Amino acid sequence: MDPSKDLRGKLPENFASLAHELATLISSKGGRLLLVGGSVRDLLLEEVPHELDVEARGLETDQITSLIAPKFRTEEVGKSFGVLKVKGLPIEISLPRTERKTGTGHKGFSVEIDPHLPFEEASARRDFTINALGLDPLSGELLDPYNGQKDLDEGILRHVGPAFSEDPLRVLRGMQFIARFNLQPAEETVQLCRNIPIEHLPPERLFEEWKKLIVKGKTPSLGLHFLKDVNWLRHFPELESLVDCEQDPEWHPEGDVWVHTLHCMDAFARERIGDEWEDLVVGLAVLCHDLGKPLTSYKSEDGRIRSPKHEPKGEDPTRSFLGRLTNQVDLTEQVVPLVRRHLAPRVLYKDKASDGAIRRLARQVKRIDRLVRVAKADLEGRPPRQDEFPEGPWLLERAEELKVKDSEPKPIVQGRHLVDRGLEPGPSFGPILEDCFEAQLDGEFDDETNGLSYLDSLLEQKN
Repeated sequence: MDPSKDLRGKLPENFASLAHELATLISSKGGRLLLVGGSVRDLLLEEVPHELDVEARGLETDQITSLIAPKFRTEEVGKSFGVLKVKGLPIEISLPRTERKTGTGHKGFSVEIDPHLPFEEASARRDFTINALGLDPLSGELLDPYNGQKDLDEGILRHVGPAFSEDPLRVLRGMQFIARFNLQPAEETVQLCRNIPIEHLPPERLFEEWKKLIVKGKTPSLGLHFLKDVNWLRHFPELESLVDCEQDPEWHPEGDVWVHTLHCMDAFARERIGDEWEDLVVGLAVLCHDLGKPLTSYKSEDGRIRSPKHEPKGEDPTRSFLGRLTNQVDLTEQVVPLVRRHLAPRVLYKDKASDGAIRRLARQVKRIDRLVRVAKADLEGRPPRQDEFPEGPWLLERAEELKVKDSEPKPIVQGRHLVDRGLEPGPSFGPILEDCFEAQLDGEFDDETNGLSYLDSLLEQKN
């Protein structure tokens, strides 16, 4: 990255115009507007920022609000933190501030807004040098008091200063930054992180950092390795149990289950599809797919390491791990079936499975296309082995023919059909509907007309 290059030219036209207009307004009253943090970092990395973080200097909050009010509507999203959100636009305006640790957790801070605080002092509260950057959209000047550009050039993640340790969430931010930008942590940053307690970070804050690792990390293994290196795996015991959990070297020459999982995560990251929700579900399933192995692995009499039933045994630790991160029940319920059946594609392929078996698998995992992605990552996480994956295309083709590739089969016969036939709603409905659904899965009918004929025949037999 050439420091002589004007980074303003890397901004998308709409962002460049917006930044220039706001900066001009702020400077008209003696203030100065700077692009800061991740926005500048992304420009240095030649990536397009998705939003603008700016810092307005030299003016009070009410002055800024009134100054830009004729053209922009704002709202204070962090009154005590001096943060203004420009409505309808991907931009936040912050004011320089100092912070003092007053309690535990990410909220245990006393904040003092100081519009005239020198940029170097304001940047000292930031987490990493690569985020302690400023760019003047009017002059093009790059402010870099902590050599963040040099660290980016050298691929190093380094904390800014002692204040880093006051917010434990920064350890997980380090995890996802390392994964996203292929960085190596500075040794002094590793040492500092080892002494930072997790305190009482709320699950939603933890989840956001894990989500970025999953959906944005170019090399997730680097971030996960960092988490292990700083002894933070102890806060996620389900993952920690994978370390030193042996596997049969014939099938897993790469090493223990932890090493295998790291390779699987990188394989997953190489083939994301760009749909955030789908990538999140599949990525979490890949991360958790072998959590059952520490519970089931043993060495047999012939010296082979076996892990029978590790698929279903992985459900409880998967639920436990996800429960530490989120209360999104829908997310957990979509991840767990993929963990429980991640070996199914190969089993069904070898058994030349029937249409009914494939429909039942789709019912269990909800989306077969997700399951194939998990199974493929699992298979690719065993270097130097390079196994073929014929079961993937085979299963996708079969599922496409059966119309269950990206959705679970829906029962054709419904409770209303029983009511239409004079039956009183009650416990007896369940077995009848399940019988009809099983017949549907077996291919005995595939439309409502034939489904109702089957229902009538079934009711006649029962009478």
